[in-house]
This record gives sequence, C-alpha cells and structure tokens, in this order.
Amino acid sequence: MAGLFEADSYMIRQKVMKILGEEFHIYSDESMENMIGYSKQKALKLKEDIRVYSDESQSTELLTIKQKQMFDLKGSFGIVDGETGDSLGSIKRKGIKSLLKDSWIVLDTADNEVGSLGEDSGGKALVRRLVPFASLLMPQQFVLRMNGASGEVTFTQKINPVVHKLVVSGISSSGIDPRIAASAAVLLIAIEGRQG
Repeated sequence: MAGLFEADSYMIRQKVMKILGEEFHIYSDESMENMIGYSKQKALKLKEDIRVYSDESQSTELLTIKQKQMFDLKGSFGIVDGETGDSLGSIKRKGIKSLLKDSWIVLDTADNEVGSLGEDSGGKALVRRLVPFASLLMPQQFVLRMNGASGEVTFTQKINPVVHKLVVSGISSSGIDPRIAASAAVLLIAIEGRQG
C-alpha cells in the first residue's frame, strides 16, 4: 500500500458537516477505498494552521502548513516536513493578481522563487468570477510547475454541490517533490475551496 508521498495521483475529499475547523481525507483514487492521508485545519486560529497526517489517528504527522503572519493579505504559508522538522520553503499568494486568476508562487527556504501554482486559464477564471454558477460547468484546474522539474502536477476540482473534492495527478512523472505537491493540494482545497 503506497503512502501519500509515493502516489502518482490521489483525491482529497472535504469532510461534510464539520462545525469547527476543516478535515480532509486523502484517498488513493476516487473509489475512496484506500485512505493514504488525512488533514486537519485548526479552528479559531488567528493564523491558518493545517496539518497533514498519514491517517485519522494523527500518530504520524507528515506536513505542517502555517500562515507566516497574521492578517497577511497575500497569504504566505510556510511548509515543514512533519517527521524531520526541516523547512521545505513556502507557498505565497500573488496578491492583486489573484483577484482575476488564482496565482501562487513557490519559494525555497531562502525565499527565492522556484515555482508557480495557478489556474489553468485566465479567461476561464474570469468567467468563473463573473458568471453565476459558471464553476459548475467549468471546474477550477490548477497547475504546479517547478524550476528544473520535467513535468507538472495538475489539481482538478470535482463538481459536487455538497462535497468539495480535488483530484491531484502527475506527481511521480513531474519530478516535483511530492511534499510540495501535497502541500499545494491541501492549501488549494482548504483556502481556495473556502472561496468557492
């Protein structure tokens, strides 16, 4: 049974009817038979605090994703390997540019830009924002690209009016660190998903 960081693709599903905080189950595929990860977003925090675990028991923390500053409009999130405690860099929203098309940059531990994460199409992004219910016909799709990587990772929303789902694919073949891909996926479903 492959773990989260060995999988080439997976699906993240938001837990329904959660009163405080958010929970996300990560499955090896859309059949939802094999859980390979679990994420929990702490409630009532001034700074976002999201943890990724190997399973619901929360015995093995894989990643910590924390907002760097309170009231950070750009949204800069530090990523830490939960097992080693090593910083992996950060993912930061591109502020004003994200109003028209959701855009993020990936930074290394020295705050150098080393990658990008953004919606697939500016035109589609604009239609989703201006036309009511357009996102039902054109679900958001994001692409993660990293300097030096041979490919890209795609993140595709699954349309369901009740349950928010995100399918992540192309991780192994992309050459991108699976911990960065998982952090991006959890941020997209937790932060961008809240806006939808």
